[in-house]
Amino acid sequence: MDEVEGGRVNRLLPEVERWLEILYVGVEGATLRAEDRRKAVEVAALLVEIERALARVARSRPVVLVDAAAGKSYVGLLAARLLLEGAGRPASVITIEREGARVAASRAAAGRLGVTVPVECRQAEVGAPEAWPDRPSVVAALHACGPAADAVIERAIASRARHLLLVPCCTGRAVAAARRAEAAAGARGIPPHAPVRNRFVQALVDAERTLRLEAAGYETEVVELVPPTVTPHNLLWRARLVGEPARMARARENLGRLG
Repeated sequence: MDEVEGGRVNRLLPEVERWLEILYVGVEGATLRAEDRRKAVEVAALLVEIERALARVARSRPVVLVDAAAGKSYVGLLAARLLLEGAGRPASVITIEREGARVAASRAAAGRLGVTVPVECRQAEVGAPEAWPDRPSVVAALHACGPAADAVIERAIASRARHLLLVPCCTGRAVAAARRAEAAAGARGIPPHAPVRNRFVQALVDAERTLRLEAAGYETEVVELVPPTVTPHNLLWRARLVGEPARMARARENLGRLG
């Protein structure tokens, strides 16, 4: 995150904290905890990224924002409140979450949000095709855990999303690329010590996700969303659909070499 973006996050952060308290924390009779404040920093940083992506969406097109693997839909709801409401363009928000209790909390919070932007909180597996709109403007996923990150990538590609903003969380054996990376580590004699082996595996998983997006036509950057002191799961995949043939061909070749 550069100095300009950091300044924008800092300006947005008080409003993010205020709305988290209004929509979620205050209704439970509590105040923001340290972990809530760290989450607020992540949400504010991702909202800045969403704002940047929206600026590249033609104003003649309605905005459709998907908050995927949404949890309690912090990102989608606060985007509706702080970015889309009053922006002077048609917009809607869809959140996708599999756990019923979180969807119920999202719907209750959406009812307290007080915006004219339509917000639909869908209960579904994030990889379910029927849960996704066609050609969403922006797909955002904050801390998509394990294979959920790959499901978001696949559905964003399949739906031809214009922009994807993905922050994966933990990586485990349920991630197909991690299993392949484990096999590659053994074949290459990577020491079994966890700090060494895990970094190798994570690097291959990250590379596979990047190349998969590039091969599908997405110009992709991988950057730090927030400092690692906020969360160790701080990498953001910032992808934009451009469909450049040469880039796609190179990515397919490198993906094949990755194994």
